Formats: sequence, C-alpha cells, structure tokens
Amino acid sequence: MDNLKNYRSVDLSAPYDQYPCYLGDDLELVYTPEQSVFTLWAPTADQVQLNLYPSGEGGEPEDQVEMNKADNGIWRIHIDRDLKGTFYTFRIKIDGEWLNETPGIWAKAVGVNGNRAAVINWGETDPEGWDSDHSPEQKMYSDIILYELHHRDFSIAPDSGIENKGKFLALTETGTKTPEGEASGLDHLKELGVTHIHILPSFDFATVDETHLEDNNYNWGYDPKNYNVPDGSYSTDPADPVVRIREFKEMVKSLHQNGFRIVLDVVYNHTASTDHSNFNLTVPGYFYRQNPDGSYSNASGCGNETASEREMVRHYIIESVKFWAKEYHIDGFRFDLMGIHDIETMNQLRAELLKIDPTIFVYGEGWIAADSPLPYEQRAVKEHVGQMEGIAVFNDEFRDGLKGSTFDEQEPGYASGNINGHFEPVKYGIVGGTQHPQVDYGGLLYCDGPYAGAPSQMINFVACHDGYTLVDKLKLSVHGDHAADELMPIDKLIHTVLLTAQGVPFIRSGEEIMQDKQGEPNSFKSPDSINQLDWSLKARNRDLFDYIRELIALRKAHPAFRIPTVEGLQQWLHFMDTGDSGVIAYTLGEHANNDEWKEILIAYNGNRNQAEISIPEGEWTVVCRDGQISMDGLDSLQGGTVTIAASSALILYRQ
Repeated sequence: MDNLKNYRSVDLSAPYDQYPCYLGDDLELVYTPEQSVFTLWAPTADQVQLNLYPSGEGGEPEDQVEMNKADNGIWRIHIDRDLKGTFYTFRIKIDGEWLNETPGIWAKAVGVNGNRAAVINWGETDPEGWDSDHSPEQKMYSDIILYELHHRDFSIAPDSGIENKGKFLALTETGTKTPEGEASGLDHLKELGVTHIHILPSFDFATVDETHLEDNNYNWGYDPKNYNVPDGSYSTDPADPVVRIREFKEMVKSLHQNGFRIVLDVVYNHTASTDHSNFNLTVPGYFYRQNPDGSYSNASGCGNETASEREMVRHYIIESVKFWAKEYHIDGFRFDLMGIHDIETMNQLRAELLKIDPTIFVYGEGWIAADSPLPYEQRAVKEHVGQMEGIAVFNDEFRDGLKGSTFDEQEPGYASGNINGHFEPVKYGIVGGTQHPQVDYGGLLYCDGPYAGAPSQMINFVACHDGYTLVDKLKLSVHGDHAADELMPIDKLIHTVLLTAQGVPFIRSGEEIMQDKQGEPNSFKSPDSINQLDWSLKARNRDLFDYIRELIALRKAHPAFRIPTVEGLQQWLHFMDTGDSGVIAYTLGEHANNDEWKEILIAYNGNRNQAEISIPEGEWTVVCRDGQISMDGLDSLQGGTVTIAASSALILYRQ
C-alpha cells in the first residue's frame, strides 16, 4: 500500500460538498444467522479495520478484519458465520494515523456505556404483543396536551410507590400509590388526563457511567453519544444490549395501552464530545460546522454544532428519526435547539415521517444558543415556522409575558400583577401565535409579528426542564406582605390561561402538584434531592391538581378551545374591551369549532386585587370562578357588572 491516498474516495483538502455520498439503507450492519454484512461510510479513510469482541467492555478483540473499499466512500466486509452476541468496533486510518475505535455512527445496539456496538437478533427485542401495538387515536394536532418528564425524576423518589425507580419500566407499572394513598406514576398521568408523554433524551448519552449506577450520577441527557440506541442507565441491565431495547419498547407499549402517545426529545444539534465523537472518529470534520478560521462553531453552546445542510448529515438525521418512528413506534419528536438545523432538513424530515404516520407530531426550540455560520434565512427558527408546515415551535412570548422574564428572575408577569407591557404577549399565546386583528404585534417582547400558519404550530408553555419551575419563579418575583398566600391563586390563573389558550399546551412534570427545585434554575446535573418529584406534594396540593385536571377535562370536552385554523380563530375568537384594567377577556362564539356551547366567555384578572368586568346581558352558567371549576356549573349569572377575584379567572357559557 505504497500510496494510501489511492484508497480514499476524496482528498482531505476537498470541500465537504465534494465528498461522495451513500444513501443506501444497509449502514452499518445487516445481520442474519448465516452472515453479517458491515458497511461503513468513511470517504477520507486510507484503511478500515473491523474489531470483533466477545464482550461489551474489556479484553482484546477475538478477530480483526480488514474492510474492503467500495464505491461512494463505502467500506464493506461480509462475515459468513453467526455473530449474534458479538460486539464490534471500527478503527479508521487517515493520513497514516489510526484513530480511536468507534462503534460507528449508525449503531442500533450497544454494550455497556455504548463503547462497542452489538450484533443482536432484533426479534428478541420485541415484547409480547409488539406487532399489534398501536397509538391511541388522534384527530387533530390541536387536540394534543403535552406532558414533559424525565425518567429518573418521575419515579426515583422513595415515596413514589414505583418498583422500577428511574427506569423505562417505571411507566409500565399500574396501581402504584404514594404513602398518602394518592395515585402515582402511570396512574397519576391517567388521572391528570394529558394526551402525550414527552420523555427527555432517552438515546445513549455520555455522562452517566452505566457500570457504576450506584453512584447516582444525574443528567438530563442532552449529551448525545449513540443516537439510535436507548440509554442503558434507564434499563435494568445496561450490559445486555437486548434488555434496554426491549424495556424501552415495553414502556412504549404500556403508554399506548393506557391512552398516551409518546414524544421523544432528540438532540441532533451537537454531540457530547467533539474530537472523540463517533462522527469525528469516522469522518473527521464533516459532521460539524466550522468558522472561517477552521475552528468548530458553537451555536449549541456545548462546543460544537452539527451541519444539517450537508447531504450525509441530513440523511443521517432523517434516517435516525425514521428508525425511532418505525422500530420503536414513537409518535412525536421534540428537537432541541431546532434553530441550528436548516429549514430544508426539517421539511424533508417531516415529509418522510408523514409517509410513516401522518399523525406524528414534530416540534422544537425555535432558537439557537449562540451565533452560527448557517445563514439566518436558512435556520429553522421560530420566525420561519411559516415555511415549515406541520412543525411547531415553543412560544417564549407567552411564557415570559404570563409569568415574567426568564432572564430576570425578579420580574413578574401578567398573571403576577405586571399588567403593563404584558397584555399582548399573553393575547399572542391565546390566539396560538397566529394573525388576529385584535392583537397589537408591536407590543410583543421578542418578535414583531405572528409567525404560526396554524395555532397547532405554537407550543404554549410556562415552564420546562430548563430554567426555574413555575413556583420557584413566582417565589422570586411575587413580592409583598401577602406574597406567600398569593402563590396558589397566581399558579391557578397561569394554568387557566395555558389550558384555555389556543395552540398546543405543554406542562412540565410536577407543575400540577406545585413541584419546586429549591430555587435551582439549571438542574441538568443536580442530585435527585433537587430533581425528583416529591410525591407527597400531591396530597398537600390536591386542590391545585384537581383544578388542573378539571381544566384539562374542559379543554378535551370542548372543541372551542382547540380551533385548528387561523380562519376559525378570526371568525370565533373576539377580545372584549375591558378598559385596560388588567383584565383580558374574550368570547368564543357561535358554537365555535362545533362546540355544544353556543358562546363561551373567558376572563383573566392579572391584577393582585379584585377587578370588575361588564358581561353581556343573558343567562350565563359559571364554569370557573374564584379558583374553583366545574363543567356541571358552579352558579349562574345574568350579565352586567361582575367582579373577578384577584389573580383568578372567570369562565362562563350560554346556550
């Protein structure tokens, strides 16, 4: 091999867009008991070696095989014996230097800590009944109610009543109770009534050592290592490659059987490490964007950002998402820092998912953490969501308008008395970020116009895993002698606005029981004592839980709160003139979206004192007032001047 460059498909100095691409569906392993075919895309490699191991860690390879160069940057080798139970890595030589071993970027099964890929029989990963598993019915995206949880937080507490604490299997257990006798875990979610369970990153991530789980190391999981494999720390046996896959599927099947769809939080915008990532150990540099000086750009704030606009990166992201949808029956994907990806990739990805299941829901963070070499006009940011049909973004206008600035912990929001300057961001959320003639877009916080083409393109939220919990934010921003007593009414008001606004509501796990994180705003590696759900809060704050549960039931029962089109909103939703008194009020009229109620009137009092509003004359049934709610009706009103208690909502209807 005198001239190694002859073995490369591309010269190392060539621009990335000149790299040959391979779009076959056989990367990286096709297994049968008779033969395993390994295929690796490594166009800059001089030589590629396949290492076969008897175990997932330690020891020397039992076999080392030279791979053969093929077309389009591909290296391939056939092993004509049954390799089931074998582990493998690739080692790549570039410019005379051997890189570290890698399981490859397409690995779908791995050993402990994801350092070696595994050869498995996929039939052994399916739980009983997997072939007949199907998602609950979903008619419209606007019917979705999202609930975000972290596997460990949700079940790890000693009082959770859950056996498989911190594991995928926690979401398969029914009949679990808290010491106070309250339903916990899966039964808690069923009692609450949400439709979609959004699980924080569950692919194989880097920071938790699966060989020392007793150390209780914690991480949210936004540090990707192997994108196409469930993380081993959430399984009962990280060393067995089949177990984590089967238990993940058991979780999905359980959620589906219990009436939930499942959303996977995906982090294709960066990797945990750069130089030693599987991407760079395979095709150095190609998968990442670079600055003009050649250094890695960092729009993720994590040291690197992936280059989704390059053909093989785009292909990788799309094929990975398709794999999760097909193999694991995933019903939706939430994209971390989606603004780092380009619009074309997101649109192609959405089109491919539509072919698999037209009800799959795609949404993401419509922003970036720092600047990027990707031109602004190509970024999948919130302002461009109108160019991404069927993809939704988070509504930070609504978040910060309603509860106060995320960036100034002391600032209150509309619901906590800051009625000056926070009207329009809240109204913007009420109309699902769409065009409405009664919203003044000049009064928004971060943008100057509507950007959603449909209300279902807008995720309304007030808290998520990232940043302060709602109650921690309120403790910092609600001041005065009676602040402690006002937290519950303000919390209820915020959830009333969230769950009656158009668009798609999103609830962080624990908000329904007033969970705090002891004032920690960035708990990505904090201990369980900070992150875990305190299940004793359910009994203590049962009134709040029941109130939110009833709001969810109201939303599900009445399509007027789930109008799917801009035209429908403009026809049926009309804001009332309340004299800028701190009260936002509007009607949903004329059997909006075929609702059985002829007209619904919703009023929110953001003042920390009682307010008055003038109601049209007529026979009104009171559904929500003074922090109480009942769809059967609490009382009746004849219209005229009506008082609304401080920090509360009023919901009425008439036939």
